[in-house]
Amino acid sequence: MSPHAPLPIAVLVSGRGSNMQALVEHSRRADAPYRVALVLSDNAQARGLVIARDLGIATRAVPADKSIDRSVYDRALAAAVDECEPALIVLAGFMRILSADFVARYSGRILNIHPSLLPKYPGLHTHRKALAAHDATHGATVHFVTAELDGGPPVIQARVNVEPGDDETSLAARVQAMEHRIYPLAVNWYCAGRLRCHAGTAWLDGKALSGPLLYDPAMTGEATSGNATITGSVSATGGAAPPGDARPSQRQA
Repeated sequence: MSPHAPLPIAVLVSGRGSNMQALVEHSRRADAPYRVALVLSDNAQARGLVIARDLGIATRAVPADKSIDRSVYDRALAAAVDECEPALIVLAGFMRILSADFVARYSGRILNIHPSLLPKYPGLHTHRKALAAHDATHGATVHFVTAELDGGPPVIQARVNVEPGDDETSLAARVQAMEHRIYPLAVNWYCAGRLRCHAGTAWLDGKALSGPLLYDPAMTGEATSGNATITGSVSATGGAAPPGDARPSQRQA
């Protein structure tokens, strides 16, 4: 059992929310350091809201349309997020670009997963771009969110081989399977107090990451750091938390 009550997280979706479902399923393990307190969507008809309700998770729609100013919308979104006092905000297929003010409000407390090996292919149509470039490998990246689109500090990547005969659908399916492994892993790290973002760098276990960790798909079992190997160097800090680290409180459920 986790020694503390699981920390609440808010998950933002726009569509089906398969990563949200993976996060909920992992949160129900006895040792999970987080719980999904709220699933929000900018689309009241999002399939992810239905799935979340079926899983017993509170949901909220904050509908958006082109007539709403982005700053006005993001203030409404922030008010909805704040209702559950989340330790972490997790974007799971949330298709709106968040304003700089929203990102600054939750600085270091927003994670996203992107279906490419960032910095390659930020934005949309990543599988199509990987195929068009005849890449040998493709994958997904978990990163902290900053005002730069898909440009925040990376935490962990999972890679898949691009197979002969792959199309966007087959490649996307294999990448998504890896997403469902690495996203709960990164959220676990954050809510266990192991992962932080400081001064534009991701830190894990008191070490600054100079590049993303690489998930080893040959490993099986629980989502632990043993399922990742370090690509590139890390800067040791004697196991201390990053300077100025403000750990989320261990709120009682």
